[in-house]
Amino acid sequence: MGELEIEKHTQFITSIEKKKDFDSMVMEHLRMSGAYWGLTALDLMGKLDAVDREEVVSWVLQCQHDRGGFSGNIGHDPHILYTLSAVQILALLDKLDAIDADKISAYIEGLQQEDGSFAGDEWGEIDTRFSYCAVCCLSILRRLDKIDVGKAISYVASCKNFDGGFGCTPGGESHSGQIFCCVSALAISGALTHVDRDLLGWWLCERQVKSGGLNGRPEKLADVCYSWWVLSSLTIIDRVHWIDKEKLKTFILDCQDKEHGGISDRPDDAVDVFHTFFGIAGLSLLEYPGLKPLDPAYALPVHVVDRLIFGQPHKQQP
Repeated sequence: MGELEIEKHTQFITSIEKKKDFDSMVMEHLRMSGAYWGLTALDLMGKLDAVDREEVVSWVLQCQHDRGGFSGNIGHDPHILYTLSAVQILALLDKLDAIDADKISAYIEGLQQEDGSFAGDEWGEIDTRFSYCAVCCLSILRRLDKIDVGKAISYVASCKNFDGGFGCTPGGESHSGQIFCCVSALAISGALTHVDRDLLGWWLCERQVKSGGLNGRPEKLADVCYSWWVLSSLTIIDRVHWIDKEKLKTFILDCQDKEHGGISDRPDDAVDVFHTFFGIAGLSLLEYPGLKPLDPAYALPVHVVDRLIFGQPHKQQP
């Protein structure tokens, strides 16, 4: 087994902002999520001081709209996905006092539908990803009572399938990414009784293939990002011991670019910040030496979640 190239991954992440290539341009609309992935990976590696925190906070605040939500970049439309990423970034940097929690809560509250589901934005797309974003974001802001949590739980539960997994809407195919969203939303809401732990655990552990990596659905190739989507859910339901942890560690480490830094979806592919974060996140859940622990539901370092959820209440703006 190789070693995690922490210094080179740090250099890769901090260099992304300086790049002006084609990849940077086509990813401009989701820069907020990219910032969350990169910053959280840096914190897990103990390298968050490699960035200018005030500069990051200033940019995040410029992405907030009058309605309360955040966009993926300056000049783009607000969306619940980027709203969560923005709040996660500010939580990570201990800068939640810079925002109006009630305004953000009102934005998210306005996206809840009559059946308990959530739209991603004003255009009305429904997906359990957005249910997770709503529950996670409001929990971080200590405003979970601003939505109908009972209806939100009922909708997520209605997306459970015969195999124990969850889809994006009722009847949708079980997928590891959606399972993370649903299981985490239920965990944060204190409603894990809706999860059949053994049935779901079996479906998730079957995602491990011969290479040691994990896939998102049956008969698909392994992908480093599922080191997070699958492991987080297995951690929450206490079934991580059902997979071969050492083989998974080896798979993730084999996906590193040991010369320039970064992690790819599978060995010898092009690296990106998305897979770099989820590879490091997976290793964190596997208790890799030198990495800070990551909370499997909030997708934030445990020390941040402890401060937010078990520490002092969020301060209001004057």
